[in-house]
Amino acid sequence: MTIEIRSGYIPQSRRLIENPSAEELRDLTAAMPNARRTLFDNYNVHTRVDARSTKSTYIVTDHPERHTAQTVTPEEGRKWARIQDEYIKDREMVLVDGLIGNDPRFITPARLIVEARNANVAGMQRWLYYLDGNRQQPEITLIYTPNLAAPGYPNDRAIFVDLDAGITRVLNSDYFGESKKGGLRMWNKKVYDAGGLALHAGCKVVPVGDQQRVFLIVGLSGTGKTTTTFTTQNNSKPVQDDFVALMPGGRIYASENGCFAKTFSLDPKHEPTIYKAVTRPTAYLENVSQKEEGGPVDFYDTSYTQNGRAVFSLADLGWSEDARKIGPADVLLILNRNENIIPAVARLDSEHAAAYFMLGETQGTSAGGKDEMGKALRVPGTNPFFPLRHEQQGNRFLELHRSRPFEVYLMNTGRVGGGDGTPDSKKVEIEDSSAVVKAIAEGTIHWTHDPDFGYEVAQGLPGIDDVELLQPRRLYERTGRGDEYRALVARLKQERQAELAKYPGLDPEIAAAVK
Repeated sequence: MTIEIRSGYIPQSRRLIENPSAEELRDLTAAMPNARRTLFDNYNVHTRVDARSTKSTYIVTDHPERHTAQTVTPEEGRKWARIQDEYIKDREMVLVDGLIGNDPRFITPARLIVEARNANVAGMQRWLYYLDGNRQQPEITLIYTPNLAAPGYPNDRAIFVDLDAGITRVLNSDYFGESKKGGLRMWNKKVYDAGGLALHAGCKVVPVGDQQRVFLIVGLSGTGKTTTTFTTQNNSKPVQDDFVALMPGGRIYASENGCFAKTFSLDPKHEPTIYKAVTRPTAYLENVSQKEEGGPVDFYDTSYTQNGRAVFSLADLGWSEDARKIGPADVLLILNRNENIIPAVARLDSEHAAAYFMLGETQGTSAGGKDEMGKALRVPGTNPFFPLRHEQQGNRFLELHRSRPFEVYLMNTGRVGGGDGTPDSKKVEIEDSSAVVKAIAEGTIHWTHDPDFGYEVAQGLPGIDDVELLQPRRLYERTGRGDEYRALVARLKQERQAELAKYPGLDPEIAAAVK
């Protein structure tokens, strides 16, 4: 039993603005009291909610045992569907239709219905949808009321995900991420049911000689996924920013026609491509520091939030590659923003790859809200939006990797030797990570076995002269912290074994890789 069973369901409203143009959505956004025009002639909206609301998100189901995430009953889902529909009757709403994916073999018609007083959500989502001009009955629908409270739920906020109906209802959050991730969360299930796995990953192609090497970059929001995707090596081109479908044989399908990029510390020197797109008039900004109407923004000021965001079209980059034109996956990078003994890069075999993918280790960022920021996290697949049981991710990943054994690497985008301010600790700079990607693409890394973790670490690679970034053990030994290093090794092994033991359905070969 589900909230709704009708494909393409549209609740009755006082007025429905159906599929407005980009210009009309910009005008509606300009009329919002919390929107400011910037020096770039785009609009910056400051929202009440500034991050994802994980604790307020529930799967609607009769079978909670089929999901790792928290659930509610269908009766509870229907109750809130009625409340939301009644609320919408007196509201002006905006409807935007589009597609998730652009390959005719795997497209998902999608629909967003949101309050017109929050038109920026519709404007941002329109840039992420693929548009083909042919209106199709949606397979998935988001019904979004940012100004309707849900008393009794965390922060009076609730997101109800009905996978059977293909409908997600969002109550009392005006953060755009709930629209973007709401559609992709339901799309995750479709990809899994089709034999693939939705990866929370960027995608890029790196030319090497007369070949194009296809890279997937998996990482939790804010850990450098977008930066790694858009930083250039050998005139590389981005393909996707945030989600792809990985299918048997390594085939890749796209999901979005735009990017939802973090803007904290955005610098034209280090990230010129993203900066150029973010500062175009067509981009939408969210929660970026700005003092006055029509004035400049400050990408470094975090007094409101560090989770400033921007949405822009892939076309605004001026250069990108269409996923329909690329080959199967060659390389997968698992990003881990760490602060102790994870090297700048490590090479993983198949079982280690599935284990580190399943562990999803990283440091939480502002994208996950105050509950996650700065904390050590383990998020399977670095994908907090997978709506089924997490062990299904690990097992499917191993199956897909064996169907095409692409190279897999663990990459630290944080520090080694301790956090910022720790004596003798070292930051893995954007330029260091770029050198790693280039060396992986060109096959110029010399490897050696790591006796502690069983993976391979680099002896050296072009562009990084500091071997302590590549082999953190050396930093700890040089600074007289060898005992600390060994204690960290023992602790990590114990924690990792305990973490994977939480998933009884996980393939035992995956769990054995971290012993």
